Amino acid sequence: MLDIIGGHKLFGAYDINTYFPLYLYSDEQEFDQTRRVNFDHKLYEHLQDLAAHPAHGKPDEVAVFDYIYGVLHCPAYRETYAEFLKIDFPRIPWPANPNEFWDVSAKGTKLRKLHLMDPTAIGQTPYPFMGEGDDMVKKPRFKDGRVYINTTQYFDSTSEVSWGFYIGGYQPARKWLKDHKGRPLTFDDVKHYQRILKILSETDRIMGTINMTLH
Repeated sequence: MLDIIGGHKLFGAYDINTYFPLYLYSDEQEFDQTRRVNFDHKLYEHLQDLAAHPAHGKPDEVAVFDYIYGVLHCPAYRETYAEFLKIDFPRIPWPANPNEFWDVSAKGTKLRKLHLMDPTAIGQTPYPFMGEGDDMVKKPRFKDGRVYINTTQYFDSTSEVSWGFYIGGYQPARKWLKDHKGRPLTFDDVKHYQRILKILSETDRIMGTINMTLH
């Protein structure tokens, strides 16, 4: 991402991951210590020209990053290229016009901030933790707008979308509770899980607004 340091096994402990940082830095012994944008220079310039807008100007590297992030969350893009995405790196289409670029980029910005768990992007988390009990995660399940952690305690007013939402091959709302099975939730755990539910709900909502011209 843009404001954290990634390392080995960035996404999973048992997966082979590929990590493409936005910026490249020279080794300490090199004379030129200029930070470089990790885009192909010609492709970057071409995209900047295609996206040049009378109000926004030409996009910088962060706006381009967010455009790419938005494209990768576009439902039509995912459906159209589903088979190809299983076997190769994603190919990012050129925007049909500057307005399309900036619309997709703006939604990519919102998604990026959500996924970095930016508090200002997440906002309120209206999923109160209810019920009497020992706060122990025993058998998580979703029923009637509630995510139960045991037979008596639950997160209320939740959506089935959040519970069943996939990111990659995982369903984060289910997996997080599964990973905490047999442990009592702390105050911070409750707050963190409420944020997860909100992020997944908002991700689904924003994805539904991303429209692109695909050729």
